[in-house]
Amino acid sequence: MTTTAAAARPRLARAADGRPRRGTPEGTRERLIAAAAEVLNRDGYFGTDSNAIARAAGYSPATFYKHFEDKRAILLAAYERWVGAEWRHIGDTLRAAQAPREGARELTTWVLAHHRRWRGLRASLLGLVGADPVVRAFYVAQRRRQLDWLAELRGARHAAPGDRERDAFLLFSFERVCDAMANGEAEALGLDMTQLESLLEERLATAWRA
Repeated sequence: MTTTAAAARPRLARAADGRPRRGTPEGTRERLIAAAAEVLNRDGYFGTDSNAIARAAGYSPATFYKHFEDKRAILLAAYERWVGAEWRHIGDTLRAAQAPREGARELTTWVLAHHRRWRGLRASLLGLVGADPVVRAFYVAQRRRQLDWLAELRGARHAAPGDRERDAFLLFSFERVCDAMANGEAEALGLDMTQLESLLEERLATAWRA
């Protein structure tokens, strides 16, 4: 597949004069989420506010509050979109790949790009997980969705005791390494990025064959 992380980037539909096109409430909500993703990714959760997000989308603060209770609510909506984009691509890749190593390579490249492109948005969410019970509950719910998706992709015929734990281990370890590579932690430690990426591919390909 040739899809890249950039393809998952939210886009704002705009009229000829540059202003967002007015349409359905659902369309307005989507444009607000797209703007929030960009602003939160660039400035971080504590570096912006709901007014700035509304302005970035081309709306007034009053319009923002018709759709979202506060800045936290739109962060969760933007992050949910992030997770959905990632897992749609994972599902498409797993279903289409002819060989485990080929699929693992494509998937590793895409997921790393996705984490790098949206590292600020992800950091905003993770920074609140330990301190905010609402965000933590949301994050746990997203984890359950991811594990459910993995189980669905495997199929009931291939289910075995311990699969969910193995899936969780793969998810936690793969995602943590991607974050370390995306946010500069691995580079700061002087680690070889190419070698780390190869190890991710190998780990994913091994799990794929299991």
